[in-house]
Amino acid sequence: MTTGKTLIRGARPLGADPVDVLLADGRIAAVGTDPNGPDASGAEIIEANGAVLLPGLVDLHTHLREPGREDSETVLTGTRAAARGGFTAVHAMANTFPVADTAGVVEQVWRLGRSSGYCDVQPVGAVTVGLEGKQLAELGAMHESAAGVRVFSDDGKCVDDAVIMRRALEYVKAFDGVIAQHAQEPRLTEDAQMNEGTVSAELGLGGWPAVAEESIIARDVLLAAHVDSRVHICHLSTAGSVEIVRWAKSKGWRVTAEVTPHHLLLTDELVRSYDPVYKVNPPLRTERDVRALREALADGTIDCVATDHAPHPHEDKDCEWPAAAMGMVGLETALSVVQHTMVDTGLLDWAGVAERMSHRPAEIGRLTGHGRPVAPGEPANLVLFDPDHRAVVDPGSFASRSRNTPYREMELPGRVRYTFLRGRATVVEGEPA
Repeated sequence: MTTGKTLIRGARPLGADPVDVLLADGRIAAVGTDPNGPDASGAEIIEANGAVLLPGLVDLHTHLREPGREDSETVLTGTRAAARGGFTAVHAMANTFPVADTAGVVEQVWRLGRSSGYCDVQPVGAVTVGLEGKQLAELGAMHESAAGVRVFSDDGKCVDDAVIMRRALEYVKAFDGVIAQHAQEPRLTEDAQMNEGTVSAELGLGGWPAVAEESIIARDVLLAAHVDSRVHICHLSTAGSVEIVRWAKSKGWRVTAEVTPHHLLLTDELVRSYDPVYKVNPPLRTERDVRALREALADGTIDCVATDHAPHPHEDKDCEWPAAAMGMVGLETALSVVQHTMVDTGLLDWAGVAERMSHRPAEIGRLTGHGRPVAPGEPANLVLFDPDHRAVVDPGSFASRSRNTPYREMELPGRVRYTFLRGRATVVEGEPA
């Protein structure tokens, strides 16, 4: 199923009534109760049986690790995992080796993405040289490169110098770029191991206070307003952060924010196991924070879901908690976690999922051709998802090179049956094509 026409019978676009959807020449050719006819002759048939049809998912926050850490992930394995999770485009973060802080490195990542064929890869450029926070990287050159970078982030590190942050916001304003901030005040998080609170006190692990995130967000929304530029908050994780973003949006400031699937579901109580699979940056927070994040995603205060897919080889996680790397894989389970936390709880319908996992991230990243409606004439970037399926998460089945999932042996709903990139099936019945 790599060329020609495809007829998807009985799919439910955005969870609506079943229709037939014809794909041809990389686009959606027809949507209706019976698009069968001369134009559908010779088409390969997929029986959707009422599965939900969504626009292909877009991830604003993916770590593909290449170049430099191919032991944990490559662009090829990461995009296979993305396609298996229903993604047709991902933004590849800059904390590679070498850092993606020049036109040459972002073009390398972009070309690797093009050759993989499983999904589009949009590199994210570093804000500062070497992620060191001291000197602006070649923002203009990265934007003007073949990769056409529009999103810049030192993710993994915070741009904690207010002057550097202001200059970055001013610079990207010229080409409608966005600075995606990893909000973590470094002085407040020295030796921090988990969320600061009752559990950290009981376990004797260094606490990571909510204010370390919230203080940076407060500063940066004020800076963005001052220079009238765009700031995006990466992996927002606290109830206080929600209130700051909500206040900034009420002012009409150009502020957007994302939340990860794991922060929508998991809490710091899991750290009692001392299993490093739960060690992540920012840390898992409290049940109160989880409720606030779900509500904020539902009401639009938080714009989108981003995976922060952070693969690590087993030796970086199979060790004592203080020595373990921070991060979790998330591409292949994201849609299931969102169904579990947002759809099955009645907080979002499938149209809302499409808005927060496709339309808004594509808009924030300025990705044309993605996040489009399921309508005739639009690019055939689609995912066919069966929400009635239930299964226990098996990391051994992952397409990702790494297995550091916090959902091991957890039962989650839903399964991606097919993913289409410009009409070509990249996933067929749950497996990479």
